[in-house]
Amino acid sequence: MLSSVLQLAQGMVAATEPAAAATSTGPELREFFIQVAYLAASVLFILGLRGLTAPDRARRGMQLAAIGMLVAVVGTLIDHRIVEFQWILLGLVVGSGVGAAISIWMPMTAVPQRTAISHAFGALAATLVGISHYHYLTHMLHQEIGGVEMAALGFEVMFGSLTITGSLMAFGKLQELLTSAPITYRFQNESNIGLFVVAVCLFVYLVFTPSDAASHAPVFYLMVLVGLAVGVLIVVPIGGADMPVVISLLNSYAGLASSATGFALGNNVLIIAGALDGASGFLLSILMSKAMNRSFSNVLFGAFGGAATTAATTTVAGLTVRSVSVEDAAAQLAYAREVIVVPGYGMAVAQAQHQVRELAELVEKRGGEVKFAIHPVAGRMPGHMNVLLAEANVPYDKLFDMDEINSEFTRADVALVIGANDVVNPAARNDPSSPIYGMPILNADQAKSVIVLKRSMNPGFAGIENELFYDPKCSLLFGDAKSSLTKLVGAVKTA
Repeated sequence: MLSSVLQLAQGMVAATEPAAAATSTGPELREFFIQVAYLAASVLFILGLRGLTAPDRARRGMQLAAIGMLVAVVGTLIDHRIVEFQWILLGLVVGSGVGAAISIWMPMTAVPQRTAISHAFGALAATLVGISHYHYLTHMLHQEIGGVEMAALGFEVMFGSLTITGSLMAFGKLQELLTSAPITYRFQNESNIGLFVVAVCLFVYLVFTPSDAASHAPVFYLMVLVGLAVGVLIVVPIGGADMPVVISLLNSYAGLASSATGFALGNNVLIIAGALDGASGFLLSILMSKAMNRSFSNVLFGAFGGAATTAATTTVAGLTVRSVSVEDAAAQLAYAREVIVVPGYGMAVAQAQHQVRELAELVEKRGGEVKFAIHPVAGRMPGHMNVLLAEANVPYDKLFDMDEINSEFTRADVALVIGANDVVNPAARNDPSSPIYGMPILNADQAKSVIVLKRSMNPGFAGIENELFYDPKCSLLFGDAKSSLTKLVGAVKTA
């Protein structure tokens, strides 16, 4: 497919060259085709992004966006500034191979890590393009860079560099190569802000002293190094519970860097696509923060969301948890009229989404109704639960956002919580001293009965106890979620 695209692009270039020798219509036609391709790609990107607003349209949205990217690539390949195709072809082959391998062998539980590493590579591409363009203008053409162009280049490499290392740090925390607990030290926030101010000052210096730009190369490269350092230091103090916001924010930074690349190169599709990415990532970050009742400043500087270093006890204020057998849990589910399933990261880790769907189908065959309650920050990235359940072919009309489903918990016979913790913790409503106080949660505690599938009594990302587990109407089924659900399926069949 890639070779066909290249042959098509080269054929289009060759077809216009004879005419270009006689008139100027050849280059004009080629430029017209490029701009039409970029316009079509931009429209497809917008339609693809719109499709991602609803689960039932998400797959088609991704397909439209992929087609848009193909159109943009074809349009770029016929650009007259391309001298040789060898390195471009090599990049296309390697990139396509890596993408295919990821899509085939990567488990769905690793989607957050893959997203983080994708942001790193996207930002790396933007930063390298910016550095290359700067070097080309100043050291090969010996050309002065105007203030506007320098602003685009500086913004591109500054935000691109901090996104590279920030995304790599997020990947390390999500992959557990690094501790997910916040790493803090004295005067951390002050030093981080100071270092970022240094990067901004270097950026301003480059923009307002554009003459003899080559002599300012040390300042330019120092700004890149400072940006790389800032990326590491701003993610180090952020804990696992805040990773959804961090991923969204880094997505925004990568988009802004790409948009700046478009301005620097005069490439319209990069400007539009980067702006879409930057704006959507920023808005998603706001929504994620709102879903956790957190501010950006608290996420970035609050050192919240660390993993607990010790296991929680099984008693709180003299209360104890109540365990349940598989048979008793199956009996409750088999005869329930309405069941609300609350999936969490524990379901993702156990890869139990297929067993969840099978259990839901059994309950519905017995006359019950099953709905899935999706919290905005369940899992480790926005939409994580939706993706897992869609992979298991859970119907889209069974998935409900928090605002849609919360009023229905009071009518539910059973709330089945699978590996979720902080998003169902009543302390968010009841305990002003709790670090999650004020965070909107799913009202699982208002169901007539609650069954929680949990591996152990360890707390969630926030590192705090969950009051729900000590509620008299709540019972816990301990064990791996996939194994427990498999047993429940078997028990419901015979109930």
